[in-house]
Amino acid sequence: MSAEVLILLIVFAGLLFINTPIAVCIGLATVATIVTLGDVPAGFMVAQRMSAGIASFPLLAIPFFVLAGVLMGEGGMARRLMDFAFALVGRFRGGLAYVNTVTCMLFGAVSGSAAAAVSSIGGFMIPQMVEKGYKREFAVALTTTSATTGLLIPPSNIMIVYAVVSGNVSVAALFLAGVIPGVLVGVSLMAVSFVVNRRANMAKGDAVPVDLVWKALWGAAPGLFLIVVVLGGILGGIFSATEASAISVAYAAALSLFIYRELKITDLPRILLKAAKTTSVVMFLVGASQAMSWVLAYENVPQAVSAAMLTLSDNPLVIMLLINVLLLIVGTFMDMTPAVLIFTPIFLPVVTGIGVDPVHFGIILIANLCIGLCTPPVGTCLFVGCSIGNTTIAKTTIPAIPFFLAMTVSLLLITYIPGLSLWLPRWFGL
Repeated sequence: MSAEVLILLIVFAGLLFINTPIAVCIGLATVATIVTLGDVPAGFMVAQRMSAGIASFPLLAIPFFVLAGVLMGEGGMARRLMDFAFALVGRFRGGLAYVNTVTCMLFGAVSGSAAAAVSSIGGFMIPQMVEKGYKREFAVALTTTSATTGLLIPPSNIMIVYAVVSGNVSVAALFLAGVIPGVLVGVSLMAVSFVVNRRANMAKGDAVPVDLVWKALWGAAPGLFLIVVVLGGILGGIFSATEASAISVAYAAALSLFIYRELKITDLPRILLKAAKTTSVVMFLVGASQAMSWVLAYENVPQAVSAAMLTLSDNPLVIMLLINVLLLIVGTFMDMTPAVLIFTPIFLPVVTGIGVDPVHFGIILIANLCIGLCTPPVGTCLFVGCSIGNTTIAKTTIPAIPFFLAMTVSLLLITYIPGLSLWLPRWFGL
């Protein structure tokens, strides 16, 4: 390991240890490293790489999808999705647990944000589950883990980030590749709920009349149709993923303001500000991480990591297992977006060298880091869920372990069965 890389790691780890924001850690560590290079002007290089890093047409989709998600979250979509999910699975034993997961899957897919799904769905479902006899910590753990499925089911902002960082991956292919893995994770979480419900002997819900099922579907259909519009338009060649994001904003605004009528024109400045804050954080992370990626490439870190892993084993199964273990560890203390930005340039050359499709690796990476969103000490969704559920991380961690195991089993299936990710993109010729 060169002295420059060592400085990068020490400065980054030291700043992270004193709770410096992750984007600032990345930026300052990069500046400190470039200064030691001597022949490169640090300030100019970092500014240039940050500017070039965010000057990307695909990245323009992120602010639009963020805004569409906020509009959907505050425009009545969550409640209608819960009504629809209850009509579908509420009749079964412990049905509220299934309603929770299905609603999080649907809302997460529409909004593209796990944290938004936890706050929107958890704010209603967690009190409802507690009132019906579920343990509070179980309800929080279920909501927290279920919310991450929306990061795999399109449209997903983190997939756009991965596509930009990887350089040659189609956003449309990633969107399709995440559908089956996202559903797989959701089903695995419902399987855990099934076991817990049987042991606790939870009561069955009442069957919902067919007319009410259709009424619930009618209420949720306009919001769910956004997924059809986005994917259908991209796959049909009508518009790009970036253009689809702008269309999704127009659709979400029309739905929230004029069809559901749960937002007013006077609410728009507040919503725009909220979306702008989220977008600015993501863009700053992208810019700072692109500067760090330049340093890593300059120091040949990806090639060194690849060579080191190949010395341990030349078996693709073992290498993928090692990468998954490393990412699981990273995910416990680093949020998803910076982890994707930092580790994609390092691990992508390794996996492509052993024959793993970049689209497949993108889904593996996202599915892996979704687990980190739910695990202490830096699980964003876990923090939000515990805050909404009025409990602590310590109390929630034990009930969450079966859900973590289910997500890990799903991750291994996604890793070692490429068809789960690649079948849909290949069927559509992507």
